[in-house]
Amino acid sequence: MTVITLPDSRWLHAIAAAAFLAASLPQAALNAQGLESPETVDRIVGSQVNQEEAKTTAEIDKVSSAIDRTRENISTVRKTSKLDKVDIVFLTDAARSEGGPPPAIENKVRQHQEDVAELRKEIEANALLYNAIDSRRVLAEDVLAVEFDDPGKIVIYAAAKPSD
Repeated sequence: MTVITLPDSRWLHAIAAAAFLAASLPQAALNAQGLESPETVDRIVGSQVNQEEAKTTAEIDKVSSAIDRTRENISTVRKTSKLDKVDIVFLTDAARSEGGPPPAIENKVRQHQEDVAELRKEIEANALLYNAIDSRRVLAEDVLAVEFDDPGKIVIYAAAKPSD
């Protein structure tokens, strides 16, 4: 007895799988959790996320020191999976809309350009930190430096203005 296999029968499983995926996509979007409410952010991040606004001139020593320590902070960011507190400091006068960081900070960022770029990638790869900055509408490219003050606490310096 000869079995004849039609070339189209191989595609039956692929078509069925594609139809199943297409039917389930709208439901997946409904199950996604937004970051609109503070309670949702706290549940996702698992940390208290605070924000403050400051002038770069008032924070220049802290920001400059944090930029100098970027190389060591990269490995700490990579290992971070739980934090008690995340502070985001908006350096409002350093935002792109204000002309960017002042020359002293801009030069520091330029000196540590590769390290700062790697830090930003690590923040994007770290779910906790990415969701923390995203909850405050901060882009990773706006992060100038991070500082680990105490165990369980991070300060993120961002050249941005808070969203209203």
